[in-house]
Amino acid sequence: MKKIIFTAKPPAPKGPYTHATQIRNTLYTSGQIPLTATGELISGSIEEETKQVMENLKAVLEAAGATFEHVVKTTIFISNMDDFGKINGVYGSYINEETAPARETVQVARLPKDVNVEISMIAVL
Repeated sequence: MKKIIFTAKPPAPKGPYTHATQIRNTLYTSGQIPLTATGELISGSIEEETKQVMENLKAVLEAAGATFEHVVKTTIFISNMDDFGKINGVYGSYINEETAPARETVQVARLPKDVNVEISMIAVL
């Protein structure tokens, strides 16, 4: 049986998807982009965008009773691979390097709302 996870901290989904779906002890988050709870798009530096994305993911994980320590897989989509180091720096400030999840980072042609970064996670509770 699946459980739908919703929190008011990131903006509400604008389509047929949820913040996260939990199946037994596995949590699958939807990709988060740099939107605030009020729907404001953060369009400052790539570091500011990434921080908002990570805060959104933190809120989704917390709504499911999880933390970044529970994350086993991360997927990062970026619009410019030249931003990898800056994104990685912010991401690394949220993730314990000793227990870091598996991860891939993929450059894509375009992301929703023309943002520069989107991140999704899988966690085991």
